[in-house]
Amino acid sequence: MEWTQLVLPAFVALEILIILALYRYILRDWIIEKWEAKMDEEGWLVIRLEPVIDEIEERMHDKLQAFQDTFFGSVGAMTKKAQNLDPMKNIRKAAKDNDWTSMLVEYAANKAGLGAIIGGKTANLSQETPQNETTNKLIKGIKGLK
Repeated sequence: MEWTQLVLPAFVALEILIILALYRYILRDWIIEKWEAKMDEEGWLVIRLEPVIDEIEERMHDKLQAFQDTFFGSVGAMTKKAQNLDPMKNIRKAAKDNDWTSMLVEYAANKAGLGAIIGGKTANLSQETPQNETTNKLIKGIKGLK
């Protein structure tokens, strides 16, 4: 057995131990001091993360704008539908026109819960039209279905 076969692995092991000892007792403390000094700098992290913050802000602005557009659009549509569902709407209209008989009929129908059934001057609560419209829209959107 040659001495190089014994010395070479021992030399490599000694180098590894020296590197580990340097890291453990000298380099690690130096790295920690440097990072603590960087963390103490005012706004260092914000400067480094500014592109990420800008991207998040831009995406959130776009999503908030889309949500706001859909929300206020749906609120407007719901308000319009709610005004049509108001049982007092026709009574107010009849009172404004001085149509006392219609006003009394509307009032009695609303009290009896029949306001939606009486046609003509009451609110149109027919559910058939909206269901047909949504069904047609869904079918038109799917290829191959008719």
